[in-house]
Amino acid sequence: MRTLVYLLIGIVFGITLFKSEAASWFRIYEMFTFESFHMYGIIGTALVFGVLTKQIITRFHIKSFYGERIVFPPKQKTVARYLIGGILFGLGWALAGACPGPMFTLLGAGFLAVGVLILSALLGTFVYGLLKDKLPH
Repeated sequence: MRTLVYLLIGIVFGITLFKSEAASWFRIYEMFTFESFHMYGIIGTALVFGVLTKQIITRFHIKSFYGERIVFPPKQKTVARYLIGGILFGLGWALAGACPGPMFTLLGAGFLAVGVLILSALLGTFVYGLLKDKLPH
């Protein structure tokens, strides 16, 4: 039953991404060339929603669907990790024209060439997993 709920949430999320044009290469291009506020508005809304949701979960000790307490472990606050990671993510996003969520949305919308991007992202994730212990964090 939970799998069906997750699938339905994913479908609604994908439709929302597609209909809001968050998966549009043209909207992403406009964002990176500072020609439109559209994507910044979507990202800003997601950021505010995420911060509020995290605060609610933390303050009210909300549990997962499995009854386990949700815990957010503290992260190291080093500048290099976020700067390098952000630059790599942004470059990949700009070159590919999509970040991971919209890639799957575009594939579901019938843009089959995005499959190459998804395979490349999976390969990059695999390589990172191999090199993770040797990289500065």
